[in-house]
Amino acid sequence: MSKLDEIIEWYPDEDLMIADGLDNAIVGIDPYKMLIIYSVEKVLEILVERDEMTPDQAIEFFEFNIAGSYVGPKTPIWLDDLT
Repeated sequence: MSKLDEIIEWYPDEDLMIADGLDNAIVGIDPYKMLIIYSVEKVLEILVERDEMTPDQAIEFFEFNIAGSYVGPKTPIWLDDLT
């Protein structure tokens, strides 16, 4: 069962905002604000592997197109877990 499936099972009535194509980067949920939490490291890995970006391209794409987008009060949380 994926992390997203677990979250939906625990919170079936919540209106959650999900970033398309990044389900494998979900690491949890903020149970107070009901916001999905994504791992930045995992997002970058997905962009490099799936979209064949270089690491620098993935960072630039993430910062501008993903993390830089505010889509309302349900905008996901981007956990900066880079090592």
